[in-house]
Amino acid sequence: MTNTVLEVYEYLDNIAPFELQESYDNAGLLVGDVEAVVTGVLICLDSTEAIIDEAIQKGCNLVIAHHPIIFSGLKQLIGENYIQRTIIKAIKNDIAIIAIHTNLDNVLTNGVNEMIASKLKMTNISILAPKDQDITDEVAGAGVVGGLAEKMDTEEFFDFLKKQMQLSVIKHTDICFENIQKIAICGGSGGFLLEHAKAAGAQVFVTSDYKYHEFFDSDGDIIIVDIGHYESEQYTIDLLYKLVKEKFSTFAAHYTLQSTNPVNYY
Repeated sequence: MTNTVLEVYEYLDNIAPFELQESYDNAGLLVGDVEAVVTGVLICLDSTEAIIDEAIQKGCNLVIAHHPIIFSGLKQLIGENYIQRTIIKAIKNDIAIIAIHTNLDNVLTNGVNEMIASKLKMTNISILAPKDQDITDEVAGAGVVGGLAEKMDTEEFFDFLKKQMQLSVIKHTDICFENIQKIAICGGSGGFLLEHAKAAGAQVFVTSDYKYHEFFDSDGDIIIVDIGHYESEQYTIDLLYKLVKEKFSTFAAHYTLQSTNPVNYY
């Protein structure tokens, strides 16, 4: 028995329908032959040349990434940047690439934000900004909000957050609450959800990619905590690995052993 790239794609589509991706996104099968028999899968956050090399070394002809390597239109493939070089290397080595991005952000069950919520031992979680959609029976949308298992003082919560998410440093706005019970989270860039987090009554909003002037928007109503884009989504690799491994037995699933985080801390 064998499984094709299409069968893996359809399985992922069942978990997080690609129709749920945002209009600006480019999730889906980006490179490869849908009829190709899968010999192995490598799971990562970002497709890079090094990831393709790792896939080759591990005998994988399918890469499942969270972020799409092709995000905007490509007019040529001549190897002049890392995107083009990665795609060329994948094509030359018959490696397919599937990106499962904002559609995975927008589902609750087996989604990016549920994974973060589980790391933070949150209870009674729900979608922060529900979508008007009829694609799934479950409520879908961006971010989640819920409670901590136990109320914590703010510094205790910061320490807990750093421990659970394996963070060396966080950025945050002024501490305007002494105790934390309700938090909102959004893996990746979540600034667009700030007003939703405030309206939900969250004391803390955990996300990433905040710009300097955007931090002022907390306005004493909420504590914004920026933990870094890669850091907020790092456990998505574990999530996808578990899902693929549980479903398919005809090929080996691997999670990448390398960090694709382009940001370094000194």
